[in-house]
Amino acid sequence: MLIALIIVIGLIPATVSLLVGWRCAREATPPINRQFQQNFLLATDQVATERIRRLSTRTRHPDEHYVDGMGLVIGDITCQLNARSPYIRCAANPSGPCKGCREYEGREYD
Repeated sequence: MLIALIIVIGLIPATVSLLVGWRCAREATPPINRQFQQNFLLATDQVATERIRRLSTRTRHPDEHYVDGMGLVIGDITCQLNARSPYIRCAANPSGPCKGCREYEGREYD
């Protein structure tokens, strides 16, 4: 008997929460919230479209390369010291250029 009472008391908060959630869901969404949601979706779509347009028309630096699995990389990717980053080439020659660098250490890819 005591165990059943403890279980019932433990389930009361969950039951009340479910009832409140159902009641809130049944009520219609106020028009202000709907208008806000529509404006928010339009704004996010516009921002995404603008970013895509900017990225597609952007001119790339000659040292920038897109490598599958790594993304945008600057510098000579065959060098072992390359940072594999779009911001810095390597620790030895961060501002570049890679051509003619005396710290170059080649890497062979199979």
